[in-house]
Amino acid sequence: MKLVMLSKDDKSGGNGCPSVYLAESGELVVQGSVVDDDTHAELANVLPGEMAVRIAPEVLVRAVARLQAMGEAP
Repeated sequence: MKLVMLSKDDKSGGNGCPSVYLAESGELVVQGSVVDDDTHAELANVLPGEMAVRIAPEVLVRAVARLQAMGEAP
């Protein structure tokens, strides 16, 4: 699957995450630190193979803005 990076956390030092990517399927891929067990326990309906990651809101906002600029999102 080919990915295009849309946004990365400016505070990550250039080598870390979180980041948001656009997949060739049109889906978004989110890279971040896995949430701790207590936080995971608060999630609803987690299916096998799913996980939750933490990501700063501004990273998502920039990713959506870039998608809109690319004509990929409403």
